[in-house]
Parts: sequence; C-alpha cells; structure tokens
Amino acid sequence: MLKRIATAVVLIPIVLALILCAPVEVLAVVAAVVALITIREFLGLTRHYGVEPMPLPTYIFTMLFFVTLAISGGETALLSTGRFLVMLGFASALAPFIFLARAMRGQDLQGGYPAAAASVFAFTYIALPLGMLVQLRQMWAGAFYLLYLLLVVWAGDIFAYFVGKAIGRHMMSPRVSPKKTWEGAVASVVASVIVGWLMFGHAEQISTTLLSWGLIQRPDGLYGLEVPAMGPVMVLTIVLNIAAQLGDLVESLVKRGAGVKDSGSILPGHGGMLDRIDALLFAAPVLWYYAAWRVMQ
Repeated sequence: MLKRIATAVVLIPIVLALILCAPVEVLAVVAAVVALITIREFLGLTRHYGVEPMPLPTYIFTMLFFVTLAISGGETALLSTGRFLVMLGFASALAPFIFLARAMRGQDLQGGYPAAAASVFAFTYIALPLGMLVQLRQMWAGAFYLLYLLLVVWAGDIFAYFVGKAIGRHMMSPRVSPKKTWEGAVASVVASVIVGWLMFGHAEQISTTLLSWGLIQRPDGLYGLEVPAMGPVMVLTIVLNIAAQLGDLVESLVKRGAGVKDSGSILPGHGGMLDRIDALLFAAPVLWYYAAWRVMQ
C-alpha cells in the first residue's frame, strides 16, 4: 500500500502538468511512450495464450500513428478533429492488412493469424484510445475535459476499492475479478457523479483559477455559456464510470486467462502500465466522441 501511495504521489502531479500545460506535441510523445510500454506488456500476455507476437511491426505502426498526431498539434480544433477522424478510420482499416502481410514472412504459418490478430488488437485497444486523449487536448476546452476525465476515473477507482473492501459482500464477477463487488461499483458511480457535478458546477471558477495560475490557456477552459447543461453531463459521467469499470474488468479477464496477477512491474505498487491505464482505455473513447460531437456542432 505504501508503494502504491508513493507512486501515485509522484505520478499524479506529472500527469496533471502534462494534460494542462504541456504542448500537444509533448503530450503526443509521452502518450507514444506509454502506448509502447503498454503494448509491450500486452504482447507479453499473449504469449501465455500460445501466441508468438510481432513486437517490432506493432511498435513501428504505433509510432507512425503518434508522429502523425504530433505533426498536427498546432491545428485548430475543428481541423484537427476532422483529420483525426480520417486518420482513425484509415489506421483501423490498414492495421489488419499490414500485420497479416507481415505474418506471411514468418516461418510458422499456423501462428501467423494469431500473431497478426494480437498486433491489431494491441493497436486498437491501446494506441487508439491514447491517441484520442492527445487529440482531445486539441479540442475546445480540451484541458478541462481531460482533467474531468482523470478525476472521474480516479475517484471512481478509489471509492470502489475502499467501499468494496469495507462493506462489499456481493461479488460482481468472481471468475474474472474476485475482489470487485457491486457495493464498490455503486460507490464508484456515486463518487464519479459527485466529481462531475462539482467540476461542471464550478467550471468557470476552476477554469479561471487554472488560467490565473498559468496552467492553461483560455481556449482550454470552460466559461459562462460554454458550460454544457448539467443533465447531459451527469449522464456522460455515469457512462464514463461504467466504461472505466468495464475497462478494468476486461484487463482482469486478459490477465486471468494468461494466469498472471499483473501485466508488468514498471510501477511499484501498481503493477504494469496496463494495470494503471486499463480504465482510461475504455473511458477515453466515450469522452472523445462526446467532445468531438460538440466541436462539430
């Protein structure tokens, strides 16, 4: 527990500084590094399923994706969102052909398809959601929305753990994650809703404070009539929380099937990078699509 707290104390300020005031190009580089580490852990898990993955082609394809994101870092919100949509569709359609073509060069033809499938899944499961976080930062009020996302996910995770540990009795999915309970899940939703309500209920004050501290630029915050109605925001917050909890469960499914406790050991007390960002990987696309819809209006 002490290692877990110490790691969080070190990482949280760094993450907040990155999402609030780092240039998009820097955020893209950091996201690329996180994606590569996480993909490495995921491909390592696939070996427990009898799959011999193709790490290098997966790393190269992922790097090209984030390089393209970094290059478009200075564009306007509408232009960057439109281009990202095109890039998203193109990369998703291209990935199966790239990795299957690479698999034809392997000696083990029987293992070619599983290896290509693992690479495609690693890219869509890990790289695309992290890319969405980078592009979200370019959108109108992007820094505020990223801060909102992280606080919603973190609050939900913390309350699920402590409430579930204290009063949890009804197992949510004992075969996949024996420690997760419905009591913890409900507490997670309630905590996220409270955070969402506070964030958007005081959006102008929060944005003004961050602006006065030099942590964000004016387009990165929410002010006055820019703040969306509270009803849709509460629905969004609940959906984000559910997506985050599902993301956590899905990663537990992958690890349990592989017969391992953690995806890695890079973060003391937390396990691997995938263990730390699993919830974000499902929640990020939800918030990105909401923000993209608002940009396109």
